[in-house]
Amino acid sequence: MGLKISKQGPAKVDSISIHNHLINYLSNSLYIRNLVSKQRRRMLVDGYDLDMSYITDRVLAMSFPAERMRAMYRNPLWQVKSVLDMRHQDHYKIYNLCIEERYDPSHFHGRVEAYPFDDNHVPPLQMIKIFCESVYSWLSCDPKNIAVIHCMAGKGRTGLMVCAHLVYSGMSVEEALQLYAHRRTTNNEGVSIPSQRRYVGYWGNVLSFPGEVGHGPPVVNLPQPCSRELLRIRLYDTINIDSVFFVVSELQEVPGQLYRPPVEVSRSCCRRIKKGYDRTDSLRYYLSFRKNDEEGKESEVEKSNVVQMDTESSIIYHKTCLDYCFDKPVQVTGDVRVIFYQKMIGGRLFYTCFNTAFITNSLLQLGIRDLDKVGKKGKSICGPAFCLELLFGPANAKHSSTPSDCDSNTDEWLSSPKDI
Repeated sequence: MGLKISKQGPAKVDSISIHNHLINYLSNSLYIRNLVSKQRRRMLVDGYDLDMSYITDRVLAMSFPAERMRAMYRNPLWQVKSVLDMRHQDHYKIYNLCIEERYDPSHFHGRVEAYPFDDNHVPPLQMIKIFCESVYSWLSCDPKNIAVIHCMAGKGRTGLMVCAHLVYSGMSVEEALQLYAHRRTTNNEGVSIPSQRRYVGYWGNVLSFPGEVGHGPPVVNLPQPCSRELLRIRLYDTINIDSVFFVVSELQEVPGQLYRPPVEVSRSCCRRIKKGYDRTDSLRYYLSFRKNDEEGKESEVEKSNVVQMDTESSIIYHKTCLDYCFDKPVQVTGDVRVIFYQKMIGGRLFYTCFNTAFITNSLLQLGIRDLDKVGKKGKSICGPAFCLELLFGPANAKHSSTPSDCDSNTDEWLSSPKDI
C-alpha cells in the first residue's frame, strides 16, 4: 500500500511538469507559429519570434496574445507583454477586436479596450467611430504612446480597424489599404475580404476635414438609419445548381454593449427561373436621386453598374438564373448580412455585408470578386457572367414601419418591367 501511495504523488507532479514543459517547448517552436501565420509579417525581438508588425511608428498590428495550449501557435501572451514592456513601457494600449476570446486586462496593466465583432465580418459604423476616437485620444495624450491592435489572426478585422484609423488620420482609403497590405503581409494582400474593404470605403465617405489635415480630428457624419424593403434576390449565370438557400440578418443593437449580434430576419431559397413562369406582382426598379449642394438641384446618382436585366428576356432565359421574390417585402435597416448556402444546413457558398444607407440606387449588384469567402463550392456554381443582384424598394418608404431620414436622398421609379 505504501509503495502505491508514493507512486501516485510523483506521477501527478510529473504529468503537470511534462505538460508545462511541452507547452513551453511548442510555444518556442518557430515552425508551428510560422505555419499558422502564413503570409503575415513577423518580428524577431529579444529572441522572441512574434506575429506582429508596425504599420506606422505608433500603430502595431498583431495576432492574439494567447495563453495555455493556444500559445503553441499564436503569440504567447507573456512574450508579447515582455516585448511591449521593454519597447514601450507605460506607453501602449491594446485594442482587442475578438468576440470569441478575451484575456485578463491586468496582464497589460489594465490598458486594454475591447471592440468585438465577428471573425471575417464587419463592425457597425458606430463602433468604428468610437474606436477611432479612442485611438486618436490615446495617441494625442503623449507622443510616445502607441496603439496595439489585434483580432485572432491579426489580419482581416485588424486591417479593417487599422485602415479606419489611418483614414481618420488623413490618409485616403486606397493609401491606407495599400500601406497596411505592404507592412502587414509578405504577399501584399492585407484586407482581402471585400465587405471589410467596402466598410473602409464607407468610413472614408463619412469623414470630412474642415481644416488642414493633421490639425485636429475630422468631423464624422454618420448616416441616419435608412430603411429599405428587400424585394428580390437574384443570381445571374449560375451553373451546376438548381437552387440556392439564403439567410438575411441584421446587426442588432443590444443596450449596454458594443457588440451587435446578427439577428435573422428572413430565410428562403432561390430557384431557377423558367420561361413562362407566372409572377403575381410586377417588380419595379427604383433609382435614387440626391440634391446637388452647389446648384440646389437634384442630380441623378451614378448608375454605371446598373443593368436592367429584367427588361431583357433573352438575358434571363439564355443562361440559368436563380431568384426569389418576397411575397411580403423584408424591411432591413443599417448593417445587413446575406449568406448563401448550397444546403440550408451547412455548405456555405459565399456571403456579403453592406449598410443600407450606402445603397445609392435600389439595385445592389455584386460580381464574384465582390463576395466574401468564395471557396471551391462557391466558384463551382458561378458562370463567367455571374452576378448577385439585390433589389430594394425606395429608401424609407412611406409605408415603412421605421421612419427615418437617409440624408437628402429620394427615390423615383425607373421602369416597370413586364411580368416574367
